[in-house]
Amino acid sequence: MTWTDLQTALGREGYVASDDLSVALQLALSLGRPLLLEGAAGVGKTEIARTLSAVKDTQLIRLQCYEGLDASQAIYEWNYQRQLLSIRAAAEAGETGKTVEDRIFSREFLLERPLLAAISQDVPPVLLIDEIDRADEEFEAYLLEILSDFQVSIPELGTITAITRPLVILTSNGTRDLSDALRRRCLYTYVEYPDRETELAILKARCPQIDAQLGAQVIGFVQKLREEELEKTPGVAEMLDFAAALMGLGIADLTSDPAALQATLTTLLKTQSDQAQITPEVAGRFAGKAA
Repeated sequence: MTWTDLQTALGREGYVASDDLSVALQLALSLGRPLLLEGAAGVGKTEIARTLSAVKDTQLIRLQCYEGLDASQAIYEWNYQRQLLSIRAAAEAGETGKTVEDRIFSREFLLERPLLAAISQDVPPVLLIDEIDRADEEFEAYLLEILSDFQVSIPELGTITAITRPLVILTSNGTRDLSDALRRRCLYTYVEYPDRETELAILKARCPQIDAQLGAQVIGFVQKLREEELEKTPGVAEMLDFAAALMGLGIADLTSDPAALQATLTTLLKTQSDQAQITPEVAGRFAGKAA
């Protein structure tokens, strides 16, 4: 599959990928390398992993990162309750020593978390490590072994090597710098907000029933909003919600009903200060320029 074939396949699933992103994905697939996607929140980084899993007809395994994430939550942990029950049952049966220990520290009692689960599949899954910049720097060290050798070291069991190699996609919103060691192990691309033509293609793919004039107005309005200094810049998902809200209210022209337009801004503006900043007068002016 060439990068243009991949781009077409993604488009059939409703994801309009730029040439740069399509090439990066194809290289990640052909080279078996993790792909780090960096960019502002809402540009479609997470969605690309979901769409790719659909294109490849394979499982999507997601690890949502957050501050304090550790190996037991991301890689594996032991099922302590089952281990205790097994120890009690063994004691009642008169079993002790190494036989019991070997049994309770076997794969039967191992709880697979996303990273271990991803390398234990018969069919290569898509592994999404989402918002890696939210995790602590120490957590990146846990990832290096997996991203380099696709294996996990478990003291009680030894090294577990991947059955198949997952396609790994990491996303970052840029809230902190990632380590050089992590970056070296990944291919990289920066995902921008889509330009007008691309975003209009996304809208038509996701809302094919939208009127052409309203679609053009929606894109013009949202892209004008992104030029403002907002706390939370509306992304592609918010744009689609905005379009759906307008269609649901039967609005065919952004300038026809200022009160309804202002009401639908709840789909785009997600903080009190942003809603206060975009007054009916400002929204009306944007709507007029988008028309």
